[in-house]
Amino acid sequence: MKVTRKDLEKSQVELLVELSVADFAPYIEKGAQKLSEEVKIEGFRPGKVPYDILKQKVGEMSILEQAAHLAIHKTIDATIDENIKDQEVAGQPRVEVSKLAPGNPMEYKIIVAVLPEIKIGKYKDLGIKQEEAKVDEKDIQKALNDVAESRAKESITADPIKSGDKAIIDLDMFLDKVPAEDGQARDLTVLIGKDYFVPGFDKSLIGAKKGEEINFSLPFPADYHQKTFAGKMVDFKVKIKEVYNREIPELSDDLARGFGLKKLEDLKKFFADNMAHRLEHQNEQKSEIAMLDKILEKSNFGDLPESLIQNEAELIMAELEQEIVKQGGKFEDYLQSIGKERQQLMMELLPQAVKRVKSALMLREVAKAEDLKISVEEIDKKIEELKIQYKADANVAKMIKEPGYRGYLGNILANQKVLKKLREWNIG
Repeated sequence: MKVTRKDLEKSQVELLVELSVADFAPYIEKGAQKLSEEVKIEGFRPGKVPYDILKQKVGEMSILEQAAHLAIHKTIDATIDENIKDQEVAGQPRVEVSKLAPGNPMEYKIIVAVLPEIKIGKYKDLGIKQEEAKVDEKDIQKALNDVAESRAKESITADPIKSGDKAIIDLDMFLDKVPAEDGQARDLTVLIGKDYFVPGFDKSLIGAKKGEEINFSLPFPADYHQKTFAGKMVDFKVKIKEVYNREIPELSDDLARGFGLKKLEDLKKFFADNMAHRLEHQNEQKSEIAMLDKILEKSNFGDLPESLIQNEAELIMAELEQEIVKQGGKFEDYLQSIGKERQQLMMELLPQAVKRVKSALMLREVAKAEDLKISVEEIDKKIEELKIQYKADANVAKMIKEPGYRGYLGNILANQKVLKKLREWNIG
C-alpha cells in the first residue's frame, strides 16, 4: 500500500492511498462474499454464489464498491495514525474514492483537518477585576411590585378603560392601508400603563369601552425587532372584547405570607439574595470573558480548520434553537422576527464560532503547559453525581451509557479545571 501526503491550506492534510492490484484482491474476495450472502440467486445458497455468476447478477462495479468500502474501513485509521504523527487530527475525516476499475489499483483520498500551531500569550497575573454584586433598591422594589401585580384581583367592568386596567382585544395592523403580514392577534391581553408592544399603544386604548372598535396610528421605533414594522407608521384597528378592573394588594406582611414567609422584609430579603446571586454569576461570566479575551489577544493561532468553525457555528445555532424552544417559542418564528434566513444567521455566528474554537484550543494548551489532567476517578465521581441528579430522566441515563460520553465529559471537566486555575491566577 502506497500513501502520499500533501499539506493543504486551512490546516488540512490530504492522504492519497493506493492499493495495488495484489493489495486490493483480498478485499474483492471479501466484498464478493458479503454480497453473495445478501443477494438471492436461484439455485445457490447464500454465501455460495460463484464470482462470475455474482458478477453477472449485480455487476462487477457493485462488487468493487463493496470491496472499496471494506478496504477503506480496514486501512483508514492506521493510515492516518502513521502519516500524521506530528499533528493532532480534529473532527472526522472526509473520504473519497478516486480510482476504482476492474483490473486496476484502487485509490482513495483522505482529507483530515489538523489542529494548527498555537503560541499562547501570557495567561497568569493579568489583574482582571471582578465587579462587586451590588443590588439596586429600585430593582428590589420593582420585584415586589411585580409580585403584588401578579396577585391582583380582577373584575369585569363596563366602564371606560383607565390606567391600571386589563383589556382583552382583537388587533389588526395595516401598512399603507394593506393588512400587515403577522399583524393580526386575537384575544390579546393588554395591561394599561405598562407601555409595552410599541410606545403609546396601551394609552391609545384609554377611554374605550367593551364592544367598541377604535382606530389609531403609531410610529414604530427604528430598532424594533420585527423588521416589517421597524421605523414605519402603522395603522391599528382594535376591538375591545373585555375590560377588567384590577385591585392590586398592598405591599404588606399578608402578601409575604402568600409565599410562605412571615413578613414583607423576608420577601424583600428573598428577592435581594436571589438578585445578588444572579449578579454574582453575571459578574463572574463578565470577568471570565475579559480574561479569555486578554489571553487570546496575545496568542497566535495558525489557520483554523473550516470544519471546526462550521461545527462550532452549528452547535451555537442548536443551543440558540434549544433555548427558544425551552421558553415555549418556535425557532422559525424567531428567525422571522429578526428578518433573517437560517443560513444568514449561521454566517453571522461564524465570528463567535471562531472565538469559541480559539478559546477551546487555548485551554488545551494551558492544560498541557500546566499538566492539568482529569483522572478516571474524577469522571466516575461526576457520572455518579449526574445519575443521582437526573435519576428520573431516561434520556440522561441513556446518554451517560453511550460509548463516547466519558470522553465528552472528560473534556468538559478538563476545561472547568483549567478555567478554575486561570481564575485563581488572574481574577481578583
